[in-house]
Amino acid sequence: MIAVVTVLLAFPLGYRMRSRLAANTTYAVAYLWAFTFQTLYLLLDSMQPTGGGAAFDSSDFPWAYGVVTLSIFGVGFALVEAGRRVAARRGPRTVHATAG
Repeated sequence: MIAVVTVLLAFPLGYRMRSRLAANTTYAVAYLWAFTFQTLYLLLDSMQPTGGGAAFDSSDFPWAYGVVTLSIFGVGFALVEAGRRVAARRGPRTVHATAG
């Protein structure tokens, strides 16, 4: 879920928003919401007594999960910056007035 949020939102936010702070903050809020939801889902799944298909063992601390999610978070910020750079190369964005 966090990878989907990163792929779908990070680059477009960097491309569309003029403010770097606003783009990064918006991405971080969306990512952290998805991260919380995903973590809760995986935690509840690992606590099921039927076991076997759980994402991680409930007796071990999931370091690998933390490293992967932190990496995805960093990639998202890189995509936001890439979107900003592509938008900057395309030139200034102007608003055209329509005659009416």
